Amino acid sequence: MRIGIMGLGRIGAFHAETLSGLPAVTSLVVTDPFTDAAKSAAERFGAEVADSPEAVLAAGVDGVVVAAATDAHPGLVLAAVEAGVPVFCEKPVARTMREGVAVLEAVRDAGVEIQIGYNRRFDAGFVAARAAVASGELGALHTVRSTTLDPAPPPPAYVAASGGIFRDCSVHDFDIIRWVTGREVVEVYATGGNRGADYIAAAGDADTTAAVLTLDDGTLAVVSNSRHNARVTTSAWSCTASGTASPWAWRTGCRCAPSSPAPRSRPAPRTTSSWTASPPPTAPNSPRSPRSSPVGAPPPARSPTPWRRAGSPRRARCRCTRIGR
Repeated sequence: MRIGIMGLGRIGAFHAETLSGLPAVTSLVVTDPFTDAAKSAAERFGAEVADSPEAVLAAGVDGVVVAAATDAHPGLVLAAVEAGVPVFCEKPVARTMREGVAVLEAVRDAGVEIQIGYNRRFDAGFVAARAAVASGELGALHTVRSTTLDPAPPPPAYVAASGGIFRDCSVHDFDIIRWVTGREVVEVYATGGNRGADYIAAAGDADTTAAVLTLDDGTLAVVSNSRHNARVTTSAWSCTASGTASPWAWRTGCRCAPSSPAPRSRPAPRTTSSWTASPPPTAPNSPRSPRSSPVGAPPPARSPTPWRRAGSPRRARCRCTRIGR
């Protein structure tokens, strides 16, 4: 296949590196408003440089990746569809809901394949969580928690063109909550603050946010995001449910989660080793190594402190090293 890439910033360069290593991809055609970025990609990955998106589409490509700034997404997606070229577009589709809906209406019946970069839908942990919810294995959901934390703030130029943390970062959490639960959001409370990086506040954005989402069946979802998590890039997701036999929880995204399903009965008390178990196999063709497992709820007896039961071993600190969005 011959693939075009429009936009060669951080994520565009990542896609270029990935595609250049696939046997099915025979050549890349790249473009970026900053010619140095395009030239650098050409040197690193043996790509051809085009001077515009139109030139990429006219270069006989079998598909294109749209990884440009958010504001450019709608126009590039529509241009690719008009040319009859399948397109993969990084999230979000557009800066505003009105623009996103306009793109949807324009391409709905175009007959051209379009995919938006919500990669968590292809993560084995989230796929398993969705199956557990859909099958009724977890019982009735009542709480979902989703967290995405960046290791450091993006550069000022990125923040200025990103559309803000809710569209750029939280959108992954919003998408996976809807996809795993199969429900729609009917009410949202959200807030944000700035705990550093003055240029983020200057751009009218927040660097630390929280949101509470009410789903259409009454389930509550809590989303937490931050640009400041210096130890690790983290993506974690969990939900709790009440079933006919016993309470259950599902946790995914954390590399230190237990690695095998627990039976539908009260589990044995957790030990330190349960938080450092060997990880499960990676899903076929998965670029990441998701870690997920259903775990039973703790016994009903509780200690006066919220962190651990009296006499129970102290939980080992999570040893996650990197889990990408």
